[in-house]
Amino acid sequence: MATRVPIIRASKLSKIVPNGTDTLAILQDIDLAVMPGEAVAVVGASGSGKSTLLGLLGGLDIPSAGSVALDGNDLFSLDEDGRAALRSKLLGFVFQSFHLLPALNATENVMLPLELAGDADAADHAVALLERVGLGARLRHYPRTLSGGEQQRVALARAFVTGPKLLLADEPTGNLDPATGAAIIDLMFGLNAERGTTLMLVTHDEMLARRCMRQIRLAGGRIEKH
Repeated sequence: MATRVPIIRASKLSKIVPNGTDTLAILQDIDLAVMPGEAVAVVGASGSGKSTLLGLLGGLDIPSAGSVALDGNDLFSLDEDGRAALRSKLLGFVFQSFHLLPALNATENVMLPLELAGDADAADHAVALLERVGLGARLRHYPRTLSGGEQQRVALARAFVTGPKLLLADEPTGNLDPATGAAIIDLMFGLNAERGTTLMLVTHDEMLARRCMRQIRLAGGRIEKH
């Protein structure tokens, strides 16, 4: 039987930044592995390094030391263009602040990653996924005319539209009221189940963390051992 390869493997991952005349260790010696199809919550107090860890795992930031392998690819052996190409192939991102482009309507925001990948059917795929997340009546609405929950649904559709193997989400319910946040969580896990996408979520939301298969708890820039 073939050995399963983790979709994420981090080894001795550290991030150290200047802090006046000294340095600040945001992350230290992080070792972790996430298997395909898992849903993993990254939890811990504010300032424990959760968002920094997610940025490093997605190649949005560069570590001070250590390595990250995404689906068997050594992320930091690649240059910036190579990392971007790998992200477009493997990853979807969802952030607390949505990051929708205000000049594009809902459909155009979701189409964007498909258009960048040269998909001739970008519009059809975008509309189908917006309908899946309950926004069939909001296809031509611009972000300023959408509620926070609707904007996060657009962001979810954009993250999933390329069929990523891995979704990284940083406080995806942080700007939403509890009921809307619960609906977004249901959508995220529904799409995860339908598509087999691995989820790695930074969250303070205990309900969201409990929905995950396991939790990685950070404290003082390190993984807290149990």
